[in-house]
Amino acid sequence: MSRFRSIISRVVALHVVAVAITSILMPLALYWLLNQAANNLHRDALRSQALTIGSFLRPTPTGSVEFDIPTEALPLYSGEYALYSYAVLDSKGKVLFSSRDDGQPLFASIDPSSSEWFNRRRHGGAVLFGVSVPRAVGDRLYWIQVGQDLTHRDVIIDDIVTSFIPRVAWITFPILLLLLLIDIVIFRRALDPVRRASTTAAAIGPTSTDIRLPEASMPAEVVPLVHAVNQALERLEAGFRVQREFTADMAHELRTPLAIMRARVDTMDAGPLRHSLQTDIVNMTRTVNQVLDIAELEAFVVRADSKADVHAVCADAVGFMAPLAVSSDKTIALTGVGEPVWVRGHAEALFRAVRNLVENAIRHTPRGGSIEVDVAADGTVRVLDDGPGVPVAERQSIFSRFWRRDRTKADSRGLGLAIVARVAAAHDGSISVDDRPGGGARFTLRLCLA
Repeated sequence: MSRFRSIISRVVALHVVAVAITSILMPLALYWLLNQAANNLHRDALRSQALTIGSFLRPTPTGSVEFDIPTEALPLYSGEYALYSYAVLDSKGKVLFSSRDDGQPLFASIDPSSSEWFNRRRHGGAVLFGVSVPRAVGDRLYWIQVGQDLTHRDVIIDDIVTSFIPRVAWITFPILLLLLLIDIVIFRRALDPVRRASTTAAAIGPTSTDIRLPEASMPAEVVPLVHAVNQALERLEAGFRVQREFTADMAHELRTPLAIMRARVDTMDAGPLRHSLQTDIVNMTRTVNQVLDIAELEAFVVRADSKADVHAVCADAVGFMAPLAVSSDKTIALTGVGEPVWVRGHAEALFRAVRNLVENAIRHTPRGGSIEVDVAADGTVRVLDDGPGVPVAERQSIFSRFWRRDRTKADSRGLGLAIVARVAAAHDGSISVDDRPGGGARFTLRLCLA
């Protein structure tokens, strides 16, 4: 059963085996039952005929017996259309009366230990099915043998039994196959709630931790599993909420000490120490703001009717980051279409994503280099730089939180690109990186048009 991973495939496989076995055994069983029923009918008819033959025996004064058969009964036992044959034997096996032309018994032997038995034999092309029963006439015992010609045209029971397999049994497999198809439909309908629950479960994510699987419509066998899953989701949501709230609270709480530290550092005398402390405080403030952004984005959901002008968003981001680029002796430009490009999204969240992409480009572009923000009409934003590029092996890792290529540098905590990836996922978009023609890196943010 390891090959069949779904419940329906396992049930169908077992049903196919059952159908194959049943389609063989059921006709055989029916044939045996019909044959037994036909034999019982023959036996009852032969017993009745033996009693009738016995009633024709009359004792004589000399102690013998005579056979007085009515004229109207003769065609039933003799002639071309005889259905039955008989023979009357004494206790020593001597034939006294017989419907056979040669005067022989119907059956060669008599078992004195048995009151009656049935036998089959062929005689003159006929198939006889007979009975031998004892009958007392006067003070003597006689054996009455009665046989029926099964090939007689009036005997149709054996014909029905014989023709059952080729004429009727073939329909067994189609009927069972139809039942199998009906079973498949029934199982599919029965498992519809499970499939709907799977679709619901697939929609559960960091931004939709409140979704639960429906229990009311589930089959009774699956309800305990669904209930356990819902309880696990409750625990996960609680833990996720505590972690998110803790991260946001910590980021908020750190802002005040950092502001106090910066104010105190600004009162220090100018010199290398003051400049170093100011740089450290700026980096710490950026890290705290990024952590707060991530905490907010964990619960961020883009409404279906929200839309934003991605061209305007990129223009704002370029204008916001231009002073940083100029102070670093780098140039930055906005290229692409010069008209509004409406996408499905949230303007503020998209601004954070583009800003972090531009900040990342500025950080990795050498002095004298350039950063380009290109906006396409299909809602795609590309940020290109003159930096060293991103190795193929690292192009997935760079979007993970706290990932840094060089951990000896303190100017980055590896959160900017993680924020971009989270914003892209919230907008049903994507973010990727490849090599820029001529050198450098090209980050591509794809969004859905509104």
